[in-house]
Amino acid sequence: MSKRLIGKFIFAISGVFLMSQAYALDAPTGSVVLRVTGHITQTNVGDEAHFDKAMLEGLVQRTTQTSTPWHDGVVRFEGPLGRAILDAVGAEGEQMRVIALNDYSSMVPASDFYEHDVILAMSADGQPLRIRDHGPLFIIYPFDENPALLNEEVLTRSVWQVKQIDVE
Repeated sequence: MSKRLIGKFIFAISGVFLMSQAYALDAPTGSVVLRVTGHITQTNVGDEAHFDKAMLEGLVQRTTQTSTPWHDGVVRFEGPLGRAILDAVGAEGEQMRVIALNDYSSMVPASDFYEHDVILAMSADGQPLRIRDHGPLFIIYPFDENPALLNEEVLTRSVWQVKQIDVE
């Protein structure tokens, strides 16, 4: 196979991949638990991306077993990878303002979601996170896998009761 033909094949495969990424998000059918706004290319409600629980469960999931300053001992958190959410909405910003139900917010570099296996935890030790348990979504960094993350700056990025991510 010639280099030119190989190049066209790779381009064609890339085009199919890019086309598959260009489809709009489905609309949520259940209660919305997360809104993503700002510099995004994939939306499903006006210029925002809304996710219900089933949509979040449909993204790439991860289990993180780690200790946190807010829990006793090691806890098994499960939820979608942060980067899976950013990819799903076509995020184009470098920073995110993560907003909690009580309107607390923290600036989080988008790179954190790509450089670390950060999740938006939906459950802890197999139990869904309720509002009183820091839910419905809780940003969890893999602290035990990377102890350098256990510092005040990253702890302020570990927002619980997340309701919105604004990509800036």
